[in-house]
Order: sequence, then C-alpha cells, then structure tokens
Amino acid sequence: MNILIVNQSVIDMCASFFTLLTAVVEVDGTHMSRKSVHDQFVCRIWLGRQPLWDFLVTSTYGILLTVLDRYAAVVYHVWYHNNVRSSLYYFSSLPKYTK
Repeated sequence: MNILIVNQSVIDMCASFFTLLTAVVEVDGTHMSRKSVHDQFVCRIWLGRQPLWDFLVTSTYGILLTVLDRYAAVVYHVWYHNNVRSSLYYFSSLPKYTK
C-alpha cells in the first residue's frame, strides 16, 4: 500500500511542477520554423501541454487504483491477503500513457 501512496505523491508533485511551469513559461509561437527540431518540440509537446495532461491522467489512474486496492482489502479481506502480491504494486505504479 505504501508504494501506491509514494507513487501518487511523486505523480502529483510532477503535475504541480508542470502546472507551475506552464503558468510561468510563456512561449511566443510566432517565429517558429517547421524545420527546427526545437520548434517542433515546443509546438507539439509544450504548447499542447502534453506533459501536464499525461501527469494529470496518471494521477487519476493512481487514485482509482488506490481506491480499488483499499476496497478489495476491506471487502475481500482473506482473498486480498492470500492473492495480492507486492509485485502488483510495482507493476501498477509504472506511468500510464495516454497515447
């Protein structure tokens, strides 16, 4: 259970960091070139706020996983302690991608 809470805390910290960055860093897209790799990155990733949305979606899935874990631990107590392994937590704490 602790791995889920630590994972959720790290994801929420990253989401807060990217929220702060998108509020502070303002990119003017008027002088961008299609041939520049940097400009392509800024246009596709940064202006679309892709990292922020990825962390917010991952945070939502993390909360859902924690709720389901606690539900199973309370309602199906014997089954939960016999069948749920800690490796499941490590697998489920991997980042979820939206694409």
